[in-house]
Amino acid sequence: MTYKPTIGLEIHIELNTKSKMFCSCRNDPDEKQPNINICPVCTAQPGTLPVINEEGVLKAIKTGLALNCQIPEYSKFDRKNYFYPDLPKGYQISQLYEPLCRNGYLKLKETEFPLRNSVSKRAKSIRIREVHLEEDTGRLIHEKDLPAGRQGCSLVDFNRAGVPLMELVTEPDIASAKEARQFAQDLHLIMHYLDVSDADMEKGQMRVEINLSISKSKELGTKTEIKNLNSFRSVERAADYEIKRQTELLDKGEKIIQETRGWDDLKGITVSQREKESAHDYRYFPEPDLPPLHFTADFIDKIRSEIPELPRQRKERFIKDYGLDEKNVDVLVYDKNLGEYFETVAKGLSFDLIKSAADFLINAEVKNYNISPENFSQMITLIKDGKISKTTAKEILPEITTKQPSEVIKERGLEQMSGEGDLEKIIKEVISQNPKAMEDYKKGKTNVLQFLAGQVMAASKGRANPKLVGDILQKFLS
Repeated sequence: MTYKPTIGLEIHIELNTKSKMFCSCRNDPDEKQPNINICPVCTAQPGTLPVINEEGVLKAIKTGLALNCQIPEYSKFDRKNYFYPDLPKGYQISQLYEPLCRNGYLKLKETEFPLRNSVSKRAKSIRIREVHLEEDTGRLIHEKDLPAGRQGCSLVDFNRAGVPLMELVTEPDIASAKEARQFAQDLHLIMHYLDVSDADMEKGQMRVEINLSISKSKELGTKTEIKNLNSFRSVERAADYEIKRQTELLDKGEKIIQETRGWDDLKGITVSQREKESAHDYRYFPEPDLPPLHFTADFIDKIRSEIPELPRQRKERFIKDYGLDEKNVDVLVYDKNLGEYFETVAKGLSFDLIKSAADFLINAEVKNYNISPENFSQMITLIKDGKISKTTAKEILPEITTKQPSEVIKERGLEQMSGEGDLEKIIKEVISQNPKAMEDYKKGKTNVLQFLAGQVMAASKGRANPKLVGDILQKFLS
């Protein structure tokens, strides 16, 4: 029986502010020593009062604007009351009633849809209900991660407690596990372009929660929530598994329970944790220790003017301005730093060489070397002029971090062989050493040409001009 999945996402993202959300403690996700970045405020000592981190508010609003959200003139914080060992206050300062950002959307990457006589590409928009700010909890270190002598207990590290945490909530517009993964990936990339978060999922700086139900009608089914997914692969696998699990239950005539489930990545299954709470279970009320926030149109416009070019805009521009194919553009857009390096390189090249530069940049993994754009541009020109082969170019990459490509080629005698006389000597020798290849060619096995060309390139240590090698081989074998 066919059921339609309906998925909404809640995504928590730690902001890369200098200090925590309501105190001046350092916001350092890489701190290894526990309970170093703490103070009376973030550990909730009696008599302490929070102060709003302006940088955190600005970064949350910038994110909302980049996601096409409306920014209300008025916003405030609320208390979300619940007990957990790593929540020092016994409540969390969050936003329920008046969030910073509302009613946005994110267009996913274009997907191909088959038509009767062609293929159409459409970009699906996922609505964003809100983006709000809150504070992160601390973290528990359990028995398995503790040194000898500390077995049988859990310890609390409050370094993370109070870190600015931005939560994004989508509408239930996502229709598949693949779409859920794509939304998370696209959002992750936007965070990097905006520089509001490092969003390192392995470190817990971006955590995805899935709300999923299935139904045969337009009405939504009973949803389950899958908590704290820390990789794009886990997002897709968990959603796929939950769709399958709920389908099997309904097919057997059983009911879905509204509950919170965890994801066991090793077993590839979701596991029940607790029944799902509702908003009233948290006894929300306005935060009495923080003033409300008021924003003017000029203030919002100033933040909007600081938003950089975003991934979708960069992709459209790279295709239009540089004539690159979509596959290469996707790589250059996904790796923000690589895309910026490419643009610097492109400024030093004629238009007809830019595509070659992009191809080489991606396939040769140039980002592993500290090569100046000027040296890289010179190397692309030498390849185009037939002075060196691509193989030679890859070989000298580590050396052109400190020297010009032409200098390295001259020192090592690597200039490409383009003289027919020298190449003919090598080709004759290769043919004489491979009599069986000659026989196979005469029998009509033309793929022998590729084998012989490879032997010639090896004998010339990559210096032979590949096109000329092919032409001379054809002449000799004919």
